[in-house]
Amino acid sequence: MVRNLKARGLAGELAAEFVGTMILILFGCGVVAQVVAAGIGDHDSIAWAWGIGVTLGIYVASRISGAHLNPAITVALAVFKGFSWRKVAPYALAQTAGAFVAALLVRWNYTEVLNAADPGLTIKTQGVFSTLPGNGTLPVGDWGAFRDQIIGTAILALVIFAITDLRNTAPAANLAPVVVGFLVVAIGMAWGTNAGYAINPARDFGPRLMSWLTGYDTAFTDQYGFPYWWIPIVAPVIGAVIGGAIYKFFIERYLPADPAPEVLPAKDIERVS
Repeated sequence: MVRNLKARGLAGELAAEFVGTMILILFGCGVVAQVVAAGIGDHDSIAWAWGIGVTLGIYVASRISGAHLNPAITVALAVFKGFSWRKVAPYALAQTAGAFVAALLVRWNYTEVLNAADPGLTIKTQGVFSTLPGNGTLPVGDWGAFRDQIIGTAILALVIFAITDLRNTAPAANLAPVVVGFLVVAIGMAWGTNAGYAINPARDFGPRLMSWLTGYDTAFTDQYGFPYWWIPIVAPVIGAVIGGAIYKFFIERYLPADPAPEVLPAKDIERVS
């Protein structure tokens, strides 16, 4: 997900981020639409579909762009891993555009079911596309959701840095996307109550904007009537930087200089032995 790959030009990288994020959101928003509007499935199916969507999105985009699929992760990589700052904004725009298009497809496909479940297109089904404090029903305020998004995204970034660090115990072969997917499933199951575990500004803002343009008049506010849209943007970026800092200063600095032989290509093992 965060490998330093030699990309085929910025246009190719942005195309990969667009399509990879689109795949992620097709599964993510699609499963929530199925559960919320049709009553098929439950919280666990939501968590698993989001995690699988992350895995598949990474497999789609990784070879070209590194498959960040998340502006918060892109910022953390720029802060700690040397990712070019000039690419941060284009990556974030491509990721958000991919999320927007995917959410639009989900909205179109589930039009009849959403209208039957919620004819007024209210907060009742707004959660299909974007997050709310306490998932729109529990007694959680905006600052509680802000706190939650910092913690959840810090966990995400910290573990992604570990999973993709060849000097640590990186997954063998091409299994890193699968492990990252499991990470997202775990976050969903353990940290989904207070704010719906957006942990990704593109994942939240792209579908939120789409839903507002297609009839959800309260898309940018929460159930209390306060502006909420900025929280799943700002808090995940803060959290990702904190998570990256924890990994850098508490783990990375103590790792050996060379990758462990068991994670190197066979031709390189003899050279470091």
